Amino acid sequence: MLREPDVSFRCITLEDVEMNQHDFTMTDSEINFFKTFGYLSFPQLMADRITAIQDAFEAVWDERGGGHDGKPHEGTARSCIVPFIDQSEELSSLLDDPRILTIAKTLLGDDFNYMGSDGNFYVGDTGWHSDGGHKLEDPMHIKIAFYLDPLTRDTGALRVIPGSHLFGDNYADALSQQVGKSQELWEMHGKDVPATIFETTPGDLVLFNHNTKHAAFGGGTHRRMFTMNLCQRYPDDKIDALQAYIAGSARFWIDRKYGEKMIRTATSERWIHLEQVRANDGHLAELSRQARERMSEPSRG
Repeated sequence: MLREPDVSFRCITLEDVEMNQHDFTMTDSEINFFKTFGYLSFPQLMADRITAIQDAFEAVWDERGGGHDGKPHEGTARSCIVPFIDQSEELSSLLDDPRILTIAKTLLGDDFNYMGSDGNFYVGDTGWHSDGGHKLEDPMHIKIAFYLDPLTRDTGALRVIPGSHLFGDNYADALSQQVGKSQELWEMHGKDVPATIFETTPGDLVLFNHNTKHAAFGGGTHRRMFTMNLCQRYPDDKIDALQAYIAGSARFWIDRKYGEKMIRTATSERWIHLEQVRANDGHLAELSRQARERMSEPSRG
């Protein structure tokens, strides 16, 4: 569902900042739309913070060598930092922002988990894929995406396939099997697959279910974006599944799921969204050590 930017209370001005931070709510129609189609968009929801966000994004990359694994970004492959917002007090505070909290609590519950983040310089096309394969009975995972450059359908804008998140549904399952072979099966390039395309400007917020099929085509060599990954709290009988999910982060060569600044600046409210993962990531350091032995560099995604 797209929040149209010409709706008056959603067009943010300096005078609207205080209202926008604290009075933002989600409508029943938006909640139902998300459940049905697997995505939402909020144009200019974060406009009042975008300059500080962009500055913090660049500062993190400067501190980390400018590109992947501490090396300059050369524009030939994606550069990635995980966790990302944890490297900055400014970006870590997004987890305290009333708008982010409203979205997360509405969709995932008051005790949702922060599951980490990634910061990226994307290069070229990103083919159709999902970020998860969660069943309907599993805790739901969502991704909130911040795009820091204007993007159009031809320059790397995010596109999603509505309804593709409902794993177990015939339509969604068929897409999972076929969308990666669109040229072979449908004589159609990935960019021509029917989809919703978000032509974004900095300050827009886009979010989608991890299962939702998404892609981008025509992007340049320095496309700036970062994400926040959130999920429903895991019930006690699925802690093994949470630990298995955390184990997947070993490919990024990290010893704990969260960064030092995220932990050090955590408020009591933020800690609600950190404590379950923090209590279950003790195995990550050894798995990351093993990953360093078999990988030439940390994962790019």
